Amino acid sequence: MVESGFFDDGSVRVVADARPILVVAHTGRAESLAAALDACRQLTAAGALPVLPGDQWDDLHQYAPELDGQTERLGSGVRAEDLELVVVLGGDGTILRAAELVRDAATPILGVNLGHVGFLAESERDDLGEAIGRGLARDYVVEERMTLSVRVKQGDEIVHEDWALNEATVEKASRERMLEVAIEVDRRPLSTFGCDGVVLSTPTGSTAYAFSGGGPVVWPTLDAMLMVPLSAHALFARPIVVGPDSAMAIELLRRTEASGVLWCDGRRSFDLQPGARVVVRRSPVPVRLARLHPGPFTDRLVNKFQLPVTGWRGPDTSD
Repeated sequence: MVESGFFDDGSVRVVADARPILVVAHTGRAESLAAALDACRQLTAAGALPVLPGDQWDDLHQYAPELDGQTERLGSGVRAEDLELVVVLGGDGTILRAAELVRDAATPILGVNLGHVGFLAESERDDLGEAIGRGLARDYVVEERMTLSVRVKQGDEIVHEDWALNEATVEKASRERMLEVAIEVDRRPLSTFGCDGVVLSTPTGSTAYAFSGGGPVVWPTLDAMLMVPLSAHALFARPIVVGPDSAMAIELLRRTEASGVLWCDGRRSFDLQPGARVVVRRSPVPVRLARLHPGPFTDRLVNKFQLPVTGWRGPDTSD
């Protein structure tokens, strides 16, 4: 493959067999546009080929016309399976968007945080140059994160299939009516109650919506899945954690007067009617995150949530 690139003075050069790197940014923000332009310039200067999703290609080229002819559009000459790496500029939502784009490929995702907490991101905006340099040098460790396989059945018919990295959530569709649901684990009934919804989460998603709903923080190295009821009217409606080979199910009871909606990672939705059954299992296809700074998950929790550990003097030597 022969691609074009540019020098700092704007002149065009030819790069043979350029390494395709997908750049995904939240182009609705000026900071993200500037960071995406910076990333594209650094990649091209290093002999790599910046690739952009279609909608972001339009936004970025309108912002920086000098990129014309210097990048490729994903799906137009470069397929997801051709990509060497994905560089994400934004928060966790942008990383989830990137995971969608390369779902059918094994491409590692390297996140540079431009958002708030940015739990999935590996670096901060000030470290963009270092992150891209190490990405190009393949100086990272790939960490595989569990994903969920999500199936919706209506009677005996499968009416929808999806997946999630963080969580699949069954929620009420209208504010004034709660859902009546039955929850099951491994094809056995556990309880029925009225609620605002139920979150079905991976360990990665345990610090996201499930955390807000009162669920536990689960270390991402643990093979497990979580079920967290939201505002349940029941004596027993505590969060539960099950093994990776279990199946969790939420059924909208036919007596309910409310319809529901299934959300996967807060990005993709599907309307649920009374009698619908949402079944969640571990997916065989993980998401691969590129890690520059492998270390204890405890440290990530402390840093991202700014937990008070000042004054800690280290572990007891007798441990």
